[in-house]
Amino acid sequence: MPQRTLKLITTTDDDRPVYVAGTFNNWTAGDAAYRLEADDKPGTYRRTFHFDDPQKKVEYKYTRGGWEGVELGAHGQNALNHTRQTGETWRIPDKVENWASPGLQYQTELLPRIEVISQDFEIPELIRTRRVAALLPHDYYETDKHYPVLYLQDGQNLFDDYAPYGSWGVDKRMASLAERGMGDLIIVAIDHAEAQRVSEFTPAFRNRLGKGDGRAYTRFLAERLKPYIDQHFRTKPEPEHTGIGGSSLGGLISIYAGILYPNVYERIMVFSPSLWVTPDIPFTLMKFTHRYRGRIYLYGGEAESQTMVPNMERFRDQLLAQTGTTKLELNMAVDPLGQHNEARWGREFPRAIEWLYFADR
Repeated sequence: MPQRTLKLITTTDDDRPVYVAGTFNNWTAGDAAYRLEADDKPGTYRRTFHFDDPQKKVEYKYTRGGWEGVELGAHGQNALNHTRQTGETWRIPDKVENWASPGLQYQTELLPRIEVISQDFEIPELIRTRRVAALLPHDYYETDKHYPVLYLQDGQNLFDDYAPYGSWGVDKRMASLAERGMGDLIIVAIDHAEAQRVSEFTPAFRNRLGKGDGRAYTRFLAERLKPYIDQHFRTKPEPEHTGIGGSSLGGLISIYAGILYPNVYERIMVFSPSLWVTPDIPFTLMKFTHRYRGRIYLYGGEAESQTMVPNMERFRDQLLAQTGTTKLELNMAVDPLGQHNEARWGREFPRAIEWLYFADR
């Protein structure tokens, strides 16, 4: 049975514990059984493994307890997986120079109150159910305020530290925003549909993935979920206080929701949208956007793909040309090193929130 010891050298300006996640623990970040031990020398860590297979390839990454704290490359870019063979001697230590969300500071007493509205919220339009949760301002029950609302897709990846694909860390980032006076916002997190995610987040008009269930899903959000939220929570229900957002296909369906329901949403957060699915989406907007007013925050990374930023630029230019600058405000942010992951979207989240909801303060 091979025994191998991982060694890690990293910076010492981060006091969070170090974990390793990989093929040997189903890529579970923050797994207590895979926490590294601090070595005698500052900034060095180690962990010993025992493998049953003497000839096995293992892949892994280091984290600070969750994917929102995953290791980054020397220039802040996404780091590639480490790869080793169990049949080799692991003499050379790994090195990590940067971490995602370094030193993300927040006061625990400012963390939003997370309330699961239902584990099985019914979506009659699709004959399905879904977990829906609300992240309420930390002092929601101590005030009589009414709050703007943001509906976010892919709820599994928003605030769960052990999400399989990483987390945005929305709860922690809202606590940090609250410290800066920008915590008065309700986030409604809607879980995706697992195997039906692609279908639900795909618009119903012609596209490269085939006709999807996006029309029915957006109808559920606007005509069933939003009225429920407005009835059960102290919201500001007007469109200028109501937003929708998501990343990847979740960003695409958020654009689609804004097209179909311009009288519901005037705040749209779009991260790394899958515009390749519907290259002609700007042209389909022409009969809708003359009614649309509001703000769109559009983000993407140049390291995601060769087409991500050009597609976003094309979308922006044609959208603004159709609507006129007096009807729509659009803020487009491009990260030259940004890649397609939850950690990067989490880092962008506070900037988007500030511009969408608090820029007029």
